[in-house]
Amino acid sequence: MTSTGVTDEAEDSGPGGYAAARLRLLTEGARSGPPRRRALAELTDGWLAGLFGAATEEHTGISLVAVGGYGRGELSPRSDLDLLLLHDGRDDKAVAALADRLWYPVWDLGIDLDHSVRTPQQARKTAGQDLKVHLGLLDARHLAGDLGLTASLRTAVLADWRNQAPKRLPELRDLCAERAERQGELQFLLEPDLKEARGGLRDATALRAVAASWLADAPREGLADARRRLLDVRDALHLATGRATDRLALQEQDQVAAELGLLDADALLRQVYEAARVISYAGDVTWREVGRVLRSRSVRPRLRAMMNGRNGGKPVAERSPLAEGVVEQDGEAVLARTARPERDPVLPLRAAAAAAQAGLPLSRHAVRRLAATARPLPTPWPAEAREQLVTLLGSGRPTVQVWEALEAEGLVTRLLPDWERVRCRPQRNAVHLWTVDRHLIETAVRAAGFTRRVHRPDLLLIAALLHDIGKGWPGDHSVAGETIARDVAARIGFDGADTAVLATLVRHHLLLVETATRRDLDDPATVRAVAQAVGTEHTLELLHALTEADALATGPAAWSSWRGSLVADLVKRVSGVLAGEPQPEAETAAPTAEQERLAVEAFRTGGPVLALRAQTEPPADSAPAPSSPSSPSFLSPPSSPSSPSSADGPEPLGVELLIAVPDQAGVLPAVAGVLAMHRLTVRTAELRSVPLPDGVEGSVLLLDWRVAAQYGSLPQAARLRADLVRGLDGTLDIAARLAERDAAHPRRRGVEPPPPRVTVAPAASRLATVIEVRAQDAPGLLFRLGRALEAAGVRVRSAHVSTLGANAVDAFYVTRGEGTPLPGDEAASVARGLEESLRT
Repeated sequence: MTSTGVTDEAEDSGPGGYAAARLRLLTEGARSGPPRRRALAELTDGWLAGLFGAATEEHTGISLVAVGGYGRGELSPRSDLDLLLLHDGRDDKAVAALADRLWYPVWDLGIDLDHSVRTPQQARKTAGQDLKVHLGLLDARHLAGDLGLTASLRTAVLADWRNQAPKRLPELRDLCAERAERQGELQFLLEPDLKEARGGLRDATALRAVAASWLADAPREGLADARRRLLDVRDALHLATGRATDRLALQEQDQVAAELGLLDADALLRQVYEAARVISYAGDVTWREVGRVLRSRSVRPRLRAMMNGRNGGKPVAERSPLAEGVVEQDGEAVLARTARPERDPVLPLRAAAAAAQAGLPLSRHAVRRLAATARPLPTPWPAEAREQLVTLLGSGRPTVQVWEALEAEGLVTRLLPDWERVRCRPQRNAVHLWTVDRHLIETAVRAAGFTRRVHRPDLLLIAALLHDIGKGWPGDHSVAGETIARDVAARIGFDGADTAVLATLVRHHLLLVETATRRDLDDPATVRAVAQAVGTEHTLELLHALTEADALATGPAAWSSWRGSLVADLVKRVSGVLAGEPQPEAETAAPTAEQERLAVEAFRTGGPVLALRAQTEPPADSAPAPSSPSSPSFLSPPSSPSSPSSADGPEPLGVELLIAVPDQAGVLPAVAGVLAMHRLTVRTAELRSVPLPDGVEGSVLLLDWRVAAQYGSLPQAARLRADLVRGLDGTLDIAARLAERDAAHPRRRGVEPPPPRVTVAPAASRLATVIEVRAQDAPGLLFRLGRALEAAGVRVRSAHVSTLGANAVDAFYVTRGEGTPLPGDEAASVARGLEESLRT
């Protein structure tokens, strides 16, 4: 039967011949993997068939059946044999005697045996009571005896499975979830159980069972290969240990790697992790599909029939917009019908960010289409792509499943080629819970909770993503990571100053915790060295948050209140050193000729004057002061801000909006409210008082905004001005209009963002009190802040508003009515009032 003749020898020589043939097969170096497993199954089939024939002359009404893994023909060197002796209900003594003649030779050879003796009715009844028995019978394979008896059982068991699928599949899903909770995730464990852990062989078997139900099917790409790789590793593990084990212990990994011809234990684990990741992702997709099908079946028949009748016999699926080109359907984020990935290179990141922000999985079909058709991003990335990446990373826990979907189709390494070196890379330090790539995402998840602590959430989140990127290279990973971070930051569009900050954060991401726990903080040289490495207070602030996020994402042993207090003490000391250095006051830039013209026109007419300026790149003179977040550039069509772009041109992402209005109360909330009414997202904004030319008394407020339409095209300037006039004179109830819209379109429950934080920046300005607001960006947020400041009775001297990903980072320079800074108590009271207004 085989080229070696081992099957014939086993049949001729009985148990001894089978044992010799089995040993020769397992020690034959030329055969491994699926061929060896098939040969071992065929060898065992022949031996058992010979035992059956020698034990009985009956050819009808009784048969020997392989079930479970043996039924699938997947015999590893130390696998047990799953056997069922099936009979038609004949004399129990005769059946018991036959069973003894079959089971004892197996036991005599020291092979583990899982056996049962049943009639077809008993087998079906037991399967109905025990899910694991039912799963094993789905793989039943005839070995000897009455083929018709075996075939009828297979047909009946499969029919039962399909008929009972609405009940059994949820039971199977719960069983898989309980096992995952108990055994952990195969793709992250240093000593994984290849069979029981999530993403292991049992999960692969469960996906086969789902497919057999005809209710749903698993993604097939790569699944068979992943399963084969895990089986190959288990074969090598059995040969290396001589035991029937599925746990890949540390002490056996080098030997198993050598058995498979791999370089070392890390290469082995990486291969195991990659296979487990494929199976885990396939399971996630499959179980979502099962849930969707079962939910659709639970709709009342009359209602379902009515819905089907209105749509030509097809169920109606509600689609709700999430972002440009992205909608929600059946609990997933999918591409809109009008989406054109081949013309929109930002769409993969926009879809991922929208899904994560809504707390939804990203549809596998959407990801596959994006991977197949989306254009590569230019270098450097456009501003929207960078912002969408920041938004994705800042979405908290939902980021993980969306990132995994992107990785499953190779989109992550396409966006960030350096990711390939850390992908599925194990970490031998027992403190680490995750592989390097997952640790980076977990750090971003933790950092998302700290975005209110820092002035630049975008830099914090990108640093979290990149801080260990150097672990894919030899040498000090912090040094290698600094070089990679510079390259990545420039490629995704950060300017030189931000790139330098990111490089510093990656290079020194271990500096605070290592210095705090290993150095004498009372030694002035220690603190000075840290201050010199960090450079600025803003970088120190970012590094402090990154340090904590990194430690929390590592594992429970990496962070404690003790470590936290030491790091906080060090940060306080370093901050004192940095603050003691003289800092020159930032000078206010002189108004441009256009700004002066608008100011004079606003003063002459006594009302607001607007100017919409189309831009395809940021103006040369728009670079922010070093202490301000950099403003993203926006694209708009060359003709008009409200006109659609041509097929060849860039997508319209926004325009610069200049507003000049005579200095008066209520300007900030009125402008912010009108923009929110028109569904304009404020990307950046600056508000300042512009003095009129010599000889003209009075002043004009100038607001420089970067805005983008949430959906569709931008409104006409004339409409904006008309509503702004009404908003300023009180004839337009902006709050009521916004409340009506929110009531008509309630926001879906998605990511739970961290709470807002409002603080007073100490010694930030001699002329005003600086109040800093960090909150989740939302329509009408700036309007609410403006109203709260007006209610507090303070005067807004200037405002610097920036949206970084999903985070709003706003700074308001406020004074008393006479133009002096607020006293400490009064400033703290205003800050508390602002925070309370955002929490309600």
